[in-house]
Amino acid sequence: MKKKVLLGMSGGVDSSVSAILLQKQGYEVIGCTMKLWETQTEDSSCANQAVEDAKRVCRQLGITHHTINCKKEFKEKVIDNFINEYEEARTPNPCIECNKFLKFGVFYKKAKELECNYIATGHYASIEFSSKYQQYVLKKSKEEKKDQTYFLYTIPKEELEHIIFPLQNYENKEEIRKIAQENGLTVAKKKDSQEICFIPDHDYQNFLKEYGNYRNKSGNITLKNGKILGKHLGLIHYTIGQRKGLKISYQEPLYVLKLNKKKNEVIVGTQKELYCKELYAKEINWIVFDKLEKPIKCKAKIRYRANETKATIYPEEKGKYRVLFVTKQRAITPGQSIVFYDEDGIVLGGGKII
Repeated sequence: MKKKVLLGMSGGVDSSVSAILLQKQGYEVIGCTMKLWETQTEDSSCANQAVEDAKRVCRQLGITHHTINCKKEFKEKVIDNFINEYEEARTPNPCIECNKFLKFGVFYKKAKELECNYIATGHYASIEFSSKYQQYVLKKSKEEKKDQTYFLYTIPKEELEHIIFPLQNYENKEEIRKIAQENGLTVAKKKDSQEICFIPDHDYQNFLKEYGNYRNKSGNITLKNGKILGKHLGLIHYTIGQRKGLKISYQEPLYVLKLNKKKNEVIVGTQKELYCKELYAKEINWIVFDKLEKPIKCKAKIRYRANETKATIYPEEKGKYRVLFVTKQRAITPGQSIVFYDEDGIVLGGGKII
């Protein structure tokens, strides 16, 4: 009897080819698309197009397709979090929240309801049994440039043995598109999704004004010593490391160092001041062990496109951790995530920068 896999299908080429690969491996594949968010112009929304593309692929491959309405959960766990974080002068990563609560939360529960043995997604990552840790682990994809483990650190470790990433052995996106073309899939040349799915025009400031309670409140742009250099337009218009758009003059280029919500200030400084060797993190999800009780050395990255850097993690009180880097990091940003790896590319865990 074939083992059943519930495959998350976004209507894109990665998840569509994942269905083909799973079929070839002998699984009974069930496609499933989560309806997460729709614009006010629902008929032309990206969400509806994704569902139709996924259904079309399933018909081509002879696969059953389900649609789950997850709008309520997406609004509460992703949209509201996104809005609240910006209102607290932090910079969130909604993809990580979506993976945590929807793709490996609601979706995983749906798989159990359908009596599936596994869930699968088109992420570029790897899961394998580690003799070193004597458990299933999350590991970086062979496709280093496409590796998405940074977004997946919140997966509960007990779920790992029930997850399949069919693309884990592929090193080139063109290979994926070639498989889609060879199998006559209409999504073979479909562009990859970019940026934030629920803000297709990329204007997140306008989104925050429309869906949140945010109102622009001007305040001071200051140096670290408190010297006022100008006025800002509202904290949501700025992020750590930003240089353009400050509209202030100084003897050397200045960058945003910190957003002070309490004083409604944008604090700026030089490029040198933007670098730091230390940060604090919370809400850590450990994957290879239950609890960190003593300092450990690892590699860490503070954003998706950042390079991994050698670091030491020190457990602190009340669930906080201090991370000390060997080399200074540029623009450490509260609200973003830090993810920890061992020397073999296995994800140790990750959490939120504070």
